Amino acid sequence: MADLKVTLVQTSLLWEQPEANRKHFEALLKNQKKGSTHLYVLPEMFTSGFTMNAEAVAEKMDGPTVTWMADLAQRKNSVICGSVIIKVKKNFYNRLIWMRPDGNASYYDKRHLFRMANEQNTYTAGKKTLEVELQGWSVRPLVCYDLRFPVWSRTDGTVDLMIFVANWPKQRNFAWSQLLVARAIENQCYMVGLNRIGRDEKNIEYSGESVVLDPWGNKLSSTKSGSSSVETVTLNLKKLKDFRKSFPVFMDADKFKIL
Repeated sequence: MADLKVTLVQTSLLWEQPEANRKHFEALLKNQKKGSTHLYVLPEMFTSGFTMNAEAVAEKMDGPTVTWMADLAQRKNSVICGSVIIKVKKNFYNRLIWMRPDGNASYYDKRHLFRMANEQNTYTAGKKTLEVELQGWSVRPLVCYDLRFPVWSRTDGTVDLMIFVANWPKQRNFAWSQLLVARAIENQCYMVGLNRIGRDEKNIEYSGESVVLDPWGNKLSSTKSGSSSVETVTLNLKKLKDFRKSFPVFMDADKFKIL
């Protein structure tokens, strides 16, 4: 069972400036050696910040940001994931892109749109979860507000790593940290929560609190609050499988169906 190296990229974002943000991430990852990690995790809406001005910054799937992600993934020989604003016909999506080194991409459209910012009035909600394979690991990536909805995150022991990319404000940090722990424990999986830092154009402050948790909810990472950083954490699949075998909580889980 192969270990998995995951790299958290916690940083501030430039408001509604996709090209400048791409250059910013390029600089942050410049010294990361090819093949040094299996996965780079970038924030939610990493090219724009959490904006409802979708028309101004939206791109298509063959646009410059997805093209840049494909090029970076190939150069680093690593998967790159993070969410961007994508336009399909007349609809806008808060879309998480899972870009592989060979240029083959999968995506997940954010299901739960943050109504306190009227996100549902601008973006179209996704209808399906995404599960991808990486180095023999099953991975489910999700976006920000999805974290508050455990039914949508539920895996019944089928997912090894869950990822939440976010623009989660500092004033609700307690909920962020507690819910990540809860999702890790109830799903018996490793957890990555990747959040931005800085202050956006709406004067909303973000302190990051990005973290990697083990299936017991213990912190494995050392990323500091409020600091721009690139941190790599190694995850052990055998440890997870042994835990699930000895303590198979998922076997007693309630059955349900999402309509």
